[in-house]
Amino acid sequence: MEVKLTYKGMDDWNRPVYEDEKGTLWKDVVPRKDRQPDLCTSMYNEFYGEPDTNMCYMDKYKDAKIIFNPKRITW
Repeated sequence: MEVKLTYKGMDDWNRPVYEDEKGTLWKDVVPRKDRQPDLCTSMYNEFYGEPDTNMCYMDKYKDAKIIFNPKRITW
């Protein structure tokens, strides 16, 4: 499975926010170059919402290939 995430901007805590093809917003909560993405949904699917459920806990995303458009934003 491929998950395509399009960069939307930075939230109030300087976390990159992405949107998938179904309109779900995702936040990379520790966007460091030397770490794998740590993606969480955004509370109430709002741009400035707090990080909610981590992708790693969702069975449907197990072994998913994450594609960042245009690229992954890191600190």
